[in-house]
Amino acid sequence: MFSNLGRSLIVATTLVGATYAAGPVQKPGLTLPASSAANAELIKTMFNETFTTYNKFAFPHDDLQPVSLTFNDGRNGWGASIVDGMTTMFIMGLDDFFNEAVNFSSNIDFSKSQVDETVSLFETSIRYVASMLSSYELSGAKYPALIAKAKEVTDKMAFAWVGDNAIPFGEMNFTTNEPVIQASNIAEAGSLTMEWSTLSRLTGNDTYRNLSEKSVLQMISLPDPLPGLAPQCIDPSTGQFDCAYITWGGGSDSYFEYLLKYAMLTENANPIFLDTWRLAVDSSIRNLTRTSTVGNHLYLADLDDDGLIRHIGSHLACFHGGNWLLGGRLLNNDTIVSIALDLVEACWNTYQSTAIGIGPETFAWISSDGNFTGGDAATADNLAFYSEHGFYILNDGTDYILRPEVMESNFYAWRVTGDEKYQTRARAVADSLNTFLKVNNAFAGTNDVTNKTTSFVDDTESFFYAELMKYLFLTFDDPNHISLDEFVFNTEAHPFPFGPLPPSFGTNPLTFPTSTSFNLTISSPTFPAVSPNPFLPKQIVPLIHNIAAEL
Repeated sequence: MFSNLGRSLIVATTLVGATYAAGPVQKPGLTLPASSAANAELIKTMFNETFTTYNKFAFPHDDLQPVSLTFNDGRNGWGASIVDGMTTMFIMGLDDFFNEAVNFSSNIDFSKSQVDETVSLFETSIRYVASMLSSYELSGAKYPALIAKAKEVTDKMAFAWVGDNAIPFGEMNFTTNEPVIQASNIAEAGSLTMEWSTLSRLTGNDTYRNLSEKSVLQMISLPDPLPGLAPQCIDPSTGQFDCAYITWGGGSDSYFEYLLKYAMLTENANPIFLDTWRLAVDSSIRNLTRTSTVGNHLYLADLDDDGLIRHIGSHLACFHGGNWLLGGRLLNNDTIVSIALDLVEACWNTYQSTAIGIGPETFAWISSDGNFTGGDAATADNLAFYSEHGFYILNDGTDYILRPEVMESNFYAWRVTGDEKYQTRARAVADSLNTFLKVNNAFAGTNDVTNKTTSFVDDTESFFYAELMKYLFLTFDDPNHISLDEFVFNTEAHPFPFGPLPPSFGTNPLTFPTSTSFNLTISSPTFPAVSPNPFLPKQIVPLIHNIAAEL
């Protein structure tokens, strides 16, 4: 097995593409087409209508169930949709909703979960803590109660670090202030830095930054299967990786995302975060990029524990195009920007190829080196679909649960290039939402993007308000409003202001390692669940790995 061998790489010693001093992200002089104002108003109306339905049938619970017009509490019953949607309300100028959300958030009882469930550090940090901190800053620091509440819940989560452990456990029992002793993943353990360091800055207590940073620094310090590309599984008890699986998809995604964004937020105070991101992107270009034999679509593959390329992708992974555009522009690296735009195109193709104009949860393709996915061979129907579209749906991942990643990358592509096709695509998605996913004056996911009349998924997760609605609106909004040269988004699309980056940003000379000492002795690694939600019909880990998730 690859995981028992270590790996020797014969590669060049310089990074792909030229990197110069930090440049602007947004296209200079970017102007909106005439249609943008009406499109922005459409998105604002969609948000207003669906959140009014939430208020009527689900307030103050976490999620609206739009088909049955009831609610669920999949995020501890603290009102996830209200809190998570708060920054979108502010950005859209929906003052009544925003003031209601501030008042509600200022009075949440974070001393315990409101339902009999453990508390996820990752989900609580990116949804609740981030939105309260971002809303505080966006509104001109007028609501200090938001800082107090962010501190209250983060103080409870800090018990997830046990003893001298650098890596926190991912789930907490708020009743006992004890973590659940179980394996984690790099996204869960490595995507706290933006939120916790901002809390440190706003409270003057550096403990939060130190805790979140030491987790990422521990993972960076470990040998990787490929340079810069940490494997997905991490054991907080040992501080060591316990699988060799590499992906930019769920369970790893925001770890890589935050390497770049945390460097931006901290003005590259410690270059190791940005340098690791640069290595990860370079290593991905060299080892993971694959072009489909139909359509010449550029994809990022996974690498499994046996060192085999898996020709698979996911909606969650489609954030990568936007992340690479952000980093490529900051580094003035045209190679990264060009490849990022190709990745955006491939993810968009998964949208334009389906019956409803929105893409599936998981997909696969065939490239010159084969079509291994780690699961069952492609069926005749899969191959027929592939021959027309350059991808096929993997492991029955036909569902769409209002995820934002494709429109997130589309937003970055618009702001970076000014190409109006990205405006057209955003409007097309808004039309698809209104045509196929609107129910009871709200929006629901679908169980099958290939069928215009299939059943709905009876849940509206809070990221619909926080991310999808925000990225669509900002695509049509004044590009100087929440400019990408002034704000950096956390993985839930909550914007944080950042200062001017130093001229040396990303210019640190790097060499690409010619070998790695990575060596893993675990023969049958397991994959922890990724943001599990019992109110959704399918979970991402079984879809990707064709196995039962370890819960």
